[in-house]
Amino acid sequence: MSKSKIIIVEGAQGAGKTTITDYLRNTVKHTNLYRLSGVSDSSITGLEKSKKMYYDLLDYMKNMENLDINLLFDRTFFSEENYCRLGKKDYSFTEVYNDLVDKFSKLDFDIYYFTLYLENENLYEERLKREGKVEPAYAKFSGENSVLQQREYLKMADELKEKYPHIHVYKIENGKDLAQTTDELNKILGD
Repeated sequence: MSKSKIIIVEGAQGAGKTTITDYLRNTVKHTNLYRLSGVSDSSITGLEKSKKMYYDLLDYMKNMENLDINLLFDRTFFSEENYCRLGKKDYSFTEVYNDLVDKFSKLDFDIYYFTLYLENENLYEERLKREGKVEPAYAKFSGENSVLQQREYLKMADELKEKYPHIHVYKIENGKDLAQTTDELNKILGD
């Protein structure tokens, strides 16, 4: 029997994470979906809150090993690192992030990390027209912010792929027809 999967879906605001994670939740058997929003405290005290949250999350993942349940995450500590690298927080998360990724990579799961991106970066402006939605100050939705996030996520994916060859790292262009994207995901995941 194959190991259960951990599937992490990351990407900029407007890259299509909700659509893709909803699709995966409904098509990959025995999958629990978790949507994380991170810690809204961008001050230095937010670092301690983030550390606790993400180390607890890692403990939770570890406790789920060998239960024949796939874990699907729409954002995790990779988002925290992305926001910090872009200067959206008053602290550096890199030391914690590196430790988390190292521990994460050793979990007894088949681990998949997907970065969604839009080849046509101009699509972000259109996708981010979300009426009536209130965002925290550090995560204001704008095409410009999404482009910066996307570029950093793509760098992070390259770093992961180079340092952790046993994590299945994929960059998925999500500006095309949804059926093409889902076909690509099905081939990768084998479901």
